[in-house]
Amino acid sequence: MRVLGVDPGLTRCGVGVVEGRPGRPCKLVHVEVVTSDPDMDLPLRLLGLDERLAEVVQEFSPASVAVERVFSQHNVRTVMGTAQAGAVAILAAARAGLPVQLYTPSEVKAAISGNGNADKAQVTAMVTRLLRLEVAPRPADAADALALAICHVWRGGARERISAALRRAR
Repeated sequence: MRVLGVDPGLTRCGVGVVEGRPGRPCKLVHVEVVTSDPDMDLPLRLLGLDERLAEVVQEFSPASVAVERVFSQHNVRTVMGTAQAGAVAILAAARAGLPVQLYTPSEVKAAISGNGNADKAQVTAMVTRLLRLEVAPRPADAADALALAICHVWRGGARERISAALRRAR
């Protein structure tokens, strides 16, 4: 199963694609950070993200998309930008007919490191180890996107099979 993981952000949006099956090591397919200039108009920033995500979906043909669920922060402006970027990722998946699963940061950290309170350095180290990379993905947004994709392969595979079975039963 090939999964696109998206760590949403307006200035830096992590995008990672991995391939794998539950209980098996995953393989890195693609990773990048989509950036936008904070001085640009919001609609243009969102459009740029949408266009790049559409290209990634077209090029790498993921079977599903995992997006980090926006959680409450003290900085409302940051939360709004993250939520808007997350919505663009969900829309890109829907436009391509792909199922989407949202994961909280603690769910991803627990899946990757066994510790729902792991810090960014621990997540990056585990992603590097799990994907057998020689160099850690940088910046942290890239590692977080890969962690989301790995989490979905390991946890989401069963969810998707159950959902598919329920759809067939209807």
